[in-house]
Amino acid sequence: MIPSDLGRRFREALPADVQFASLRALHERTDEIEVRDDVVQPPGTQHDVGGMVTVHHGGGLGYAATSDLSVEGIRRALREALAWAELSAGRAVFDPRTVAMPSPRGSYASPVREPWDEVPFAERVDRVRRACAAMRGPRIVSRSASIYAVSSDSVYLTSDGGELSQQIRAIVPELEAVAHEAGVTQRRTLGGMRGASQQGGVEVLDRFRFEEEGARVARQAEELLDAPDCPSGPTDLLLAPDQMMLQIHESIGHPLELDRILGDERNFAGTSFVTLDMFGSYAYGSELLNVSFDPTLPEQLASYGFDDEGAPASKVMLIERGVLMRPLGGIISQARAGMQGTANSRACSWNRPPIDRMANLNVEPGSSSFDALVGRVERGVYMETNLSWSIDDSRNKFQFGCEYAREIVDGRLGRVLRNPNYRGISSRFWRSLVGVGDRSTFQVLGTPNCGKGEPNQVIRVGHASPVCLFSGVDVFGGAA
Repeated sequence: MIPSDLGRRFREALPADVQFASLRALHERTDEIEVRDDVVQPPGTQHDVGGMVTVHHGGGLGYAATSDLSVEGIRRALREALAWAELSAGRAVFDPRTVAMPSPRGSYASPVREPWDEVPFAERVDRVRRACAAMRGPRIVSRSASIYAVSSDSVYLTSDGGELSQQIRAIVPELEAVAHEAGVTQRRTLGGMRGASQQGGVEVLDRFRFEEEGARVARQAEELLDAPDCPSGPTDLLLAPDQMMLQIHESIGHPLELDRILGDERNFAGTSFVTLDMFGSYAYGSELLNVSFDPTLPEQLASYGFDDEGAPASKVMLIERGVLMRPLGGIISQARAGMQGTANSRACSWNRPPIDRMANLNVEPGSSSFDALVGRVERGVYMETNLSWSIDDSRNKFQFGCEYAREIVDGRLGRVLRNPNYRGISSRFWRSLVGVGDRSTFQVLGTPNCGKGEPNQVIRVGHASPVCLFSGVDVFGGAA
């Protein structure tokens, strides 16, 4: 647990005359229950507690992490961070003295109607058992259902009196059914790899119909065994929100991270095709494309009140009517680039410093119903649920595969297709956007598994999107 008198301990440990110092303490608990083929797997629970101090001093910046939140433990960490700040002075790519760090005060808490930790353990297991049992089928050879729960409490303190507290509660349900017959194997899931993830309590399971959706997941996995491969060639492509999530993540989210644009990720996770001079004029997509950074949606996975450097969170448009307007860059990256960004300096844990990370990154809904979008297509393919992804190190050329597809012929959904894939180039692809679904097609999803940074950080990200229609996309069938 985070000590209730952490503020007093931090103030007592502060060195004299330091320009700026902060302490971000985190207590995170994760719980997972899984049932595989009706057999309950060993449940897992993890607790992680500690703090990261940051020091700006003499034109340098230093970090140090500690799991000892006593006065002496915090003091040692501050001394180490100060030493690193003194070593880095005059050698860094920017001068911290030119950056006015926030001195925030406030709090944030996920909206929770029914807390998961108040549900008796036996009842939790029973819910997962029922979800797994719902996926039984004559050609289903493997079934698994799980619930992953996150409870995260953080406190952020600054040397000039800033004090924040944030409480995040999230539930991630997962379903997977694997069907096999005559050498053919097909997989169907609930929203892809932990895509059905939101903040909240037990109500998240109800929103995703966790115990009921297993029957559909299994039925569609078996349907895919009898389906032909997706045809190949340029065609209209209609993407469901659980595939749009991956498309947004890889070909908008990562390219717009400002530290990546500035070159910080070049030796690890790659660079970006986006350059600083593109902002304000570059046609990233068609006029129908509107993309927001919005950490204020209450149920979305990466919602928060303040980022991990104390910047207050607010909704910001990154792309408006297709034009690239603003990067995903926190306070320090904004100072380095000389441009406005977003409140997205985030760390995955107490032992990592914050870096530029996408949070809730969403395509804003348009005005077309699902039926209206299908009705516009003479020949095309509708795809659901990401299965595979590959994108180059500048986040430009990509190839993505989906679990499930339907043929579209003369404005109607037709036969099921298996092994659907498509490829393209990021900006060309988004410029081919010709239809955006309305609010009735809009889904709030996410992923707890976004990796970036060196040393690596795996963090929670939210994506929401309507169904979207693209023209002239290179679609192909078979193993991606």
